[in-house]
This record gives sequence, C-alpha cells and structure tokens, in this order.
Amino acid sequence: MPELPEVETVKNDLIPYVVGQIITDITLDWEGIVRNPSVQEFREGIAGQKIVSLSRRAKFLLFKLSRGDTLAIHLRMSGSLLIDPPRELYSYIRAVIHLKNGCNVLFRDPRKFGRMMLLKDITPLVNKLGPEPLEPSFTPGLLARILEKRKVPLKPVLLDQEVIAGLGNMYADEALFEAGINPLRPANSLTISEIRKLHKAIKKVLELGIINKGASEITYYRPGGEMGKAFEAFKVAHRRDTDCPVCDTPIRRIKLRGRGTYYCPKCQPEC
Repeated sequence: MPELPEVETVKNDLIPYVVGQIITDITLDWEGIVRNPSVQEFREGIAGQKIVSLSRRAKFLLFKLSRGDTLAIHLRMSGSLLIDPPRELYSYIRAVIHLKNGCNVLFRDPRKFGRMMLLKDITPLVNKLGPEPLEPSFTPGLLARILEKRKVPLKPVLLDQEVIAGLGNMYADEALFEAGINPLRPANSLTISEIRKLHKAIKKVLELGIINKGASEITYYRPGGEMGKAFEAFKVAHRRDTDCPVCDTPIRRIKLRGRGTYYCPKCQPEC
C-alpha cells in the first residue's frame, strides 16, 4: 500500500491543484523523508520551480519541474498526499509543499517509509522498473517471457517491481484469484492458457481499482481525505475468516516471502 490504482488516483486528483503552480517553499517536519540530494540542496533546488506536469511510473509520482528537474515521491506503505484534508488527518504530517496559489500539499506518513527525491535525471530510477501492466506493450507474450525462466513461486514474481511495475500485494491476490491460479505455483509452470487468463485478470483488477479510486484498507487516503472504495470489491485480499464468493470455501491466509497472501484453496488448487 499504496499500489498502482492508489497512486494513479492520487495523481489524477492532484493534477488540477498543482500543475502550472509554483513551489514557493517546503516545510520538513521530518528531514529523513528527503533521500536525494542533501536536505539543503533539496530545499534550494525545489523553491521557485513551476510544476509543469505530473505523471506516474510504477508506484512513483513524478512532478516535472520548470528547470528540468523531477520531484519523485514514493508513498511507500502508509503515505498520502493531502490538500485541505479533514482535521483528523493533520497528524503524522512529515512535509508540506507550499504553492504560490496558497495551496499546500501535505505529505502524511505515519510509518515514515515515504521518500522524496529531487532528480536531474530520472533514467536510473525508471530504467530498473518493469513494464507498466496497463500499457499496450504489456501483452500475454511479454508476460510469458517474464515467467518462463523463473522457478520460484508465482506471487513474489508478480510483486517484483523490476518484473512488473506497480502491481502490489492486494491486487496480485485479486488477479490470481480471478485467474484461478494458486500463488504457490512455480512461475514457469503456467500454461499458455493460464498466462492469458492471468494477463487479463491483472488488467481487470487494476482497472477496477482505479475506477473505485483505490483501496483504503489501512492508511490510504485520497488528496481530499476521501477513502477509496476498491476494497469493497475485493474477493480474497484481506478476507481471512470469510468464505469464497464463488464456492463458499473459507479463504486461506499464508505467509509467502514475508507477505500475507490470501487465496481460495478450492478455486486456486495447487496443481
């Protein structure tokens, strides 16, 4: 959290407020949120720049600035970017970006995992990321090539940002359930038919997540403080102690490479 649908929602919500606006200053209540360059260079470099555009790559928000720099923000596990949120969300504010129009963008991050970087060149950052799963270039054939040489369990492969960009824990669980594939299956064991089903399922659950404005399962909030509704449509993710909506079998939760993983043992058999 947040994953691709949440970050895409934040981007879409922020664009009307920030694009075309000039950054006048930044308040850092926790300097550790700045990862590159030094805090002083970050402050001096960002002030006075206009936000030319805002885009997303994987789980990164990329603010293109007028002098050619890019402000890259990663919300990580508990981060939110807020504009005039409800008063109860003013705790855990780690940074405030001040804009000339009087708007303040608040970086809220209870767990202090988020990060901000001011980059002259984003190529080293984005080149190590895998393909975007909602782009036309992400085809069943590409997914097959990604999986064919990997003997490890399928789900950790899907979560590797250098393999597929933006897909995270919740939506991987949902995609595997939609495709009827067990998360423990070796990645290279899928048939062509299963790869096509998985490819279709990945796109479906991510697109639905965006339509529902992300999933506010724990700490995710939209910039206005609203909660996303995607969680209400989940069939297995974080649904332990509930029954499968297809077959009524109890949803199972296991730990897989340190990540909580939810699936239906009947709809997603191990072989």
